[in-house]
Amino acid sequence: MQKKEDSVKMAESNRMKEMPVNKLMVQMGIPMILSMALQAVYNIVDSAFVGNMKEGSEAALNALTLVFPVQMLMVAVGIGTGVGTNALLARTLGQGNSKKAAKVAGNSLFLGVIIYAVCLLFGIFGVKAYISSQTVDPEVIAMGTGYLRICCVISFGIIFFSLFEKLLQATGRSLYSTIGQVVGAVVNIILDPIMIFGLFGCPAMGIRGAAIATVIGQIAGAISALLFNRFKNPLIHVRFRGYRFNWQDVRDIYRVGLPTIVMQAIGSLMTFTINHLLLEISTTAVAFFGIYYKLQNFLMMPINGLGQAGIPIVGYNYGAKNISRIRETWRVLLPTGAGIALCGTVLFWLFPGQLLTLFSANAQMLALGVPALRIISVSFVFASVTILCGYFASGLGNGIVNMVSAGIRQFVLLIPCLSFLIRTVGLSHAWYAFWIAEVCAFAYSFTTSHRLLKTTIKSCSDNSTYK
Repeated sequence: MQKKEDSVKMAESNRMKEMPVNKLMVQMGIPMILSMALQAVYNIVDSAFVGNMKEGSEAALNALTLVFPVQMLMVAVGIGTGVGTNALLARTLGQGNSKKAAKVAGNSLFLGVIIYAVCLLFGIFGVKAYISSQTVDPEVIAMGTGYLRICCVISFGIIFFSLFEKLLQATGRSLYSTIGQVVGAVVNIILDPIMIFGLFGCPAMGIRGAAIATVIGQIAGAISALLFNRFKNPLIHVRFRGYRFNWQDVRDIYRVGLPTIVMQAIGSLMTFTINHLLLEISTTAVAFFGIYYKLQNFLMMPINGLGQAGIPIVGYNYGAKNISRIRETWRVLLPTGAGIALCGTVLFWLFPGQLLTLFSANAQMLALGVPALRIISVSFVFASVTILCGYFASGLGNGIVNMVSAGIRQFVLLIPCLSFLIRTVGLSHAWYAFWIAEVCAFAYSFTTSHRLLKTTIKSCSDNSTYK
């Protein structure tokens, strides 16, 4: 048994060190891209089915828009912890230390328990106050509170799936994490209409049914990922017998993971603030922004998946001191992501009406949303390069680039520019604020991460042990 595990570890090591980077990126990236895209399915599917409810569909869409920042924040903490674990595991495996890798994995799962406890407490005590702080509409408050409470109280599925999938991705087993995502998404898609509309003898539960379907899907995905780690991931064996919590591992995990969490949290804060700005105009504007943001997330999930595929490649070769492969990853990563984003721009530009009608958009929303989608979509290529530069820097152990660029593009510049343009030229032209924010974030992220790459190369050229 030990010889078999050693041969698997040797094969994995050879793959990370010797396989051409573009081929390795495809092998690891496509499953991650599918995984990240499927993760966006949960919210899009909920919104699509809820938008077809016979009564209260716009109120339900508004409720989903208001709860979305909290859902993003829960996912952010899980993914950020997972990204930090991913980077640390990749470097540890690159150094050939499988025992430490198992301890790192154990500490990340313990952190998952703490994260779930916080979400549970918020779900019990804080949900109604949060929803009520954004609207006085009793129907929206009731719908939002019911939906978000279920998602928070039963959030262990999404939290532990985020951790289990990163254990698989860190060892190059992205296909299994994708299968776990497929299982969760399929379960959600099947259960959504049954529980929302009351099919096959199930009572019609409306928006609460959407929440229940979502958490059941998340739990199914987490169980799948757990089983794949147990039976298909011989590189990491998590054993809790004799387990000891290690603060150094936690510091190393959050050195990369915390900026990712902050980056995602900034997105939550951004949507919360924009919701408040748009509520002063109309509830239709709020509902449109919720739909746009979910569509945009669906497009950017492949970009994030590609970036997360780059983290273990960069991290492993950084640990193995192979600079030429780190440089090659840079050359493959950015053009690929920009190409995906360009396809998204074309899609949003040519078919904005069709995208909005997926959510049963009315004439008023189409009049507002069609030109808005076309304006915002022009900035997608800049956004993709910004995101990928941040992930590349994270692979080198620097998560600050990701955090700062996210702050620039989603809050520091976007919110003031959007607010100013709404008040001076009106909502129809205010969407150009996305151009300003994305271009500035691109300039910072690209120059900073490229400087980090050159500094790493220079420092390694002064050390004869580097390749």
